[in-house]
Amino acid sequence: MYSDRRSFVKVLTLALLLITPIITFSQKEKQYKVVNIAFYNLENLFDTLDTPGVNDTDYTPEGLNKWNTKKYYEKLENLSEVISKIGTDVTPHGPAIIGVSEIENRAVLEDLVEQKSIAGRKYQIVHYDSPDKRGVDVALLYQPDYFEVTNSNSHRLTIEGMDDFYTRDQLLVSGLLNGEEFHFVVSHWPSRSGGETRSRPLRNAAADLGRHIIDSVLSINPNAKIIYMGDLNDNPDNQSVMKHLRAKPDASKLKEGDLYNPFYDFHKKGIGTLAWRDTWSLFDMVIPSKSLMGKDFSSYRFYRANVFNKSFLQQKSGRFKGYPLRTHAGGQYLGGYSDHFPAYILLIKEID
Repeated sequence: MYSDRRSFVKVLTLALLLITPIITFSQKEKQYKVVNIAFYNLENLFDTLDTPGVNDTDYTPEGLNKWNTKKYYEKLENLSEVISKIGTDVTPHGPAIIGVSEIENRAVLEDLVEQKSIAGRKYQIVHYDSPDKRGVDVALLYQPDYFEVTNSNSHRLTIEGMDDFYTRDQLLVSGLLNGEEFHFVVSHWPSRSGGETRSRPLRNAAADLGRHIIDSVLSINPNAKIIYMGDLNDNPDNQSVMKHLRAKPDASKLKEGDLYNPFYDFHKKGIGTLAWRDTWSLFDMVIPSKSLMGKDFSSYRFYRANVFNKSFLQQKSGRFKGYPLRTHAGGQYLGGYSDHFPAYILLIKEID
C-alpha cells in the first residue's frame, strides 16, 4: 500500500494494461494513477423511526420487517464491509467516489461512513431530499483526499399530466478529482412496477432528464468529463439507455455528446447486478462520457469496468444460489447486504 494517499497511486505494469482491449501500449513499463468510481444500491437503508409523510412504516420496530436498532446496525456493518472491498485489488483505498441509492436520509449515511471498516477514508456526503413517496434518495460519497466539491444541485423529474408522480431526484456534483474537473450524476430511475412496457415511458423520461443535465454541462464545456451512474431499472440495451440517454456500447463509434456504456458487454454475457425469476438484469451502471475515452493518458481516461459480485455477497444454496444476498426475502430477515451488486469503473492517468 502506498503511503501518499493524495496521489491515489497504484502502479500498473504493461502486462496488466494489456489485458484490456480498450488500450494497448508498445512502450516500456509505465506507472499510472488509478481512481475507482463506484455505484451501489443499498437496498432500503432506513433508520428505525416513523417519519411523518413518508411511507416507511415497514422499517420501524412495529412494522412488517420488525426493523430495530440491532438489524439497522447489522445492515450498516454489512454495507460498509462491501464498500471497504470494492476494487481494492487495484485501488487499495477503495472507491474515491461512490454513488448510492435507496437511502432514507442523510443521517443513515452519516452512520454508514462512521463504520469501522471505512471510517478511515473519511467519506463526505452530498445529499438532497427527494419527493419519492417511500422517502428514498440518491447521494454521493467521496474521499476528500482525492475529490473537492465545487458545486452540487438536485434535478427533479416532472411528467406532464402526472401531477401525482413523485420519484427520486437526480444529483449533479461537480468538483476536482486530483485537480481535474469532473461532473458526476447520480440517479435512480422509476421502477418497473406495473410491468416493463407500461412503466417504460417513466424511465424514458428519467433518461431525458439525465440527458438534459449532461447537455447543460456540455454547453459550458464541450470536453467536460462526465460520469453518469445509477440504478436505471433498465438494461444497457433498453431504449431509455441507448437512445434517450445516448449511452452506446461501441467506444469507436461515439459521436459528440455520447456516453460510453462499458456494461453492455457484461449484460450480453449474462452478467448482472440483480436477479429476479431466474433472469439476470444489469440495472446498475457507471457510464463515462466520450471525453474520457482514448489513449491520451496525460489526464484521466477510462480503463475498465467491473461488477463487484464476490462470493460473500451471494446466496450460498437453494433455488436462489448465486443471487445477491439481501437483507429481507420472502418476509424473512436474511441479514445480508443488498439485492444489488455494486458496479464500478477504473480511470487511469500516466504519472509524469
